[in-house]
Amino acid sequence: MRIHSCNYPWLLLAILVVLLSFSRALSSKDDEKTTTKNTKKEVTYDGTSLIINGKRELLYSGSIHYPRSTPEMWPKIIKRAKQGGLNTIQTYVFWNVHEPEQGKFNFSGRADLVKFIKLIEKNGMYVTLRLGPFIQAEWTHGGLPYWLREVPGIFFRTNNEPFKEHTERYVKVVLDKMKDEKLFASQGGPIILGQIENEYSAVQRAYKEDGLNYIKWAAKLVHSMKLGIPWVMCKQNDAPDPMINACNGRHCGDTFPGPNRDHKPSLWTENWTTQFRVFGDPPVQRSVEDIAFSVARFFSKNGSHVNYYMYHGGTNFGRTSAHYVTTRYYDDAPLDEYGLEKEPKYGHLKHLHHALNLCKKALLWGQSRTEKPGKDTEIQYYEQPGTKVCAAFLANNNTESAEIIKFKGKEYVIPPRSISILPDCKTIVYSTGEIISQHTARNYMKSKKANKKFDFKVFTETVPSKLKGDSYVPVELYGLTKDESDYGWYSTSFKMDESDLKKKGGGKPTLRIASLGHALHVWLNGEYLGNEHGSHDEKSFIFQKPISLKEGDNHLTMLGVLTGFPDSGSYMEHRFTGPRSVAILGLSSGTHDLTEKSKWGNKVCHESFYVDF
Repeated sequence: MRIHSCNYPWLLLAILVVLLSFSRALSSKDDEKTTTKNTKKEVTYDGTSLIINGKRELLYSGSIHYPRSTPEMWPKIIKRAKQGGLNTIQTYVFWNVHEPEQGKFNFSGRADLVKFIKLIEKNGMYVTLRLGPFIQAEWTHGGLPYWLREVPGIFFRTNNEPFKEHTERYVKVVLDKMKDEKLFASQGGPIILGQIENEYSAVQRAYKEDGLNYIKWAAKLVHSMKLGIPWVMCKQNDAPDPMINACNGRHCGDTFPGPNRDHKPSLWTENWTTQFRVFGDPPVQRSVEDIAFSVARFFSKNGSHVNYYMYHGGTNFGRTSAHYVTTRYYDDAPLDEYGLEKEPKYGHLKHLHHALNLCKKALLWGQSRTEKPGKDTEIQYYEQPGTKVCAAFLANNNTESAEIIKFKGKEYVIPPRSISILPDCKTIVYSTGEIISQHTARNYMKSKKANKKFDFKVFTETVPSKLKGDSYVPVELYGLTKDESDYGWYSTSFKMDESDLKKKGGGKPTLRIASLGHALHVWLNGEYLGNEHGSHDEKSFIFQKPISLKEGDNHLTMLGVLTGFPDSGSYMEHRFTGPRSVAILGLSSGTHDLTEKSKWGNKVCHESFYVDF
């Protein structure tokens, strides 16, 4: 008999509802047993999974960053994450949020990490703490505080004594705070997993031997604190023992080479649910079918932990975005910027988690087998010899048409590029390619409450023509603003003789300004000339425009604009921005280089870079 699963959608839906309801009940009971408050939990691992209190776990995790939403939003976001089938929340720890000034720590408001973790614990969920010190995360300076740049002799993220000294102090402050609050699993808390450093392999080669020594030092630092939890390093295939190397990417079931030791489990620390936005980019989405396919594939190949990056992206408040990154962050995640369910992404992944839970015993205790019945088809299944425990994943990699797969005497029609899950090796309860979740649309309405008492004021800021200063070059913009503003004024004065302004054939001279980023506004003798800007991929740009000069003194003013600090790459402490070369071309006397022949005044602009509500 040929069984076409797609010909009986009502039957599939009925079976799915019954089985998933049963799964939810079991999952809820498991949560109560495994995350009981104040019960000390031993966390170990083997080549199959993390083991919590002697029990193997399948972990469905989602990234939710506490500074990207308000404390008032946290309870609903966390609750919705659990209702979506997650049992773990992952977050970075943001060094520049907690220590914006050297030695002055802040753990209040949106920086209240303890409150955030305790809310997760209250919902019966686990926590993965990604400590940094560098986090990237499209967050300004990759989470590193600005003042680190001014530490003498410092080089970030390498075997550099000043950097290691400050990193160790920061790490111990955060981990000691977690320990004092009894938040580690070994103390009865929800933190079951930690991460030190972040995607270091992307820069390690730039530092050669010092890079290898640094990563060994970082691993030793957290391991020596004996906190009773395992530690991971993501995208670090040579992670030193006992660190677990983990995968980041969209399809770790196919791209991850696997743990670097047989006794380590396969963990996926970042499954990108969409693409972050930068100014100038078109909207980018990732379909939920593709996400579900990737997760099902990873678990079918011995994976036991997946983390959605992001599950809720939230908002880059204030000046927290990395350069050119928009305020709205990962809005197409399962929970949108405001913490609302984004359907069908939210619902389809929720059903996937429940389907995987039905396979839990087979995945964690069964023996895996693989069959390749066709060019584009694949069967991964797990059986426990001598029992009826069996779960199968039928995969069709053909992107254009359905395929028939014969398994254990039955035939199944598998939709294009999809995986069907059979928790009993007989019945399809879930297909990554068939969505039964509703679709939602988001509408906006004017808020009476939010618009009730706003008192907007309009003001004009005077453009300075002469600023104090004696620099022979415009001051580097990061160093000028010191992360206290996104705006810096520059001014210089220069004289023009009649002979300079005479030009054979007529025509105007040209002002040419080369800048390392990010944007620039220009005035000459009080007249606004225009602006120019770079982009996320090409920060540098040239402002060039014909100008009118006068005999005697001329005054040039520039407003340099930042869109955030860099968040990735090697030698970040030597990344510079702002205007670097200013010249007037086309004079009868030749090119007049203002960079070297004029003194520059500089001033940080504080007056109008934000309005505080």
